[in-house]
Amino acid sequence: MAGRLLLRTCTTLQLTINNVVARSLSRAMGTLKGIPTDEEQATGLERRALQVLKKGKDPWSILKPNEYAGTKKDPHIVPGISDKRLVGCLCEEDNTAIVWFWLHEGKRCPECGSHYQFVRHELPH
Repeated sequence: MAGRLLLRTCTTLQLTINNVVARSLSRAMGTLKGIPTDEEQATGLERRALQVLKKGKDPWSILKPNEYAGTKKDPHIVPGISDKRLVGCLCEEDNTAIVWFWLHEGKRCPECGSHYQFVRHELPH
């Protein structure tokens, strides 16, 4: 620390002897109003996703899906881009085994009987 203080003092003294005006160094973010937000520095697909999320839409199904009762009147909605989709059902909350089955249109879980409904989903791009 003493070395830095001595070096700074000698440099300032030498600059004043030679009549050179010493300028203070500017920081890289000195002209900005602080640290940029995620929206200000995002580019590409991330920027598009943030803009769509700001409008209240879910562009690539990245948000947690809605919870449904799983009854015939209120089935679990499963979006898919093809004609069928593989679905895994945790029949009980503390169950460690997943029951896998193919969902075509509307089907029930073969183990617990929860209702599922397949909905065709179009990709946003």
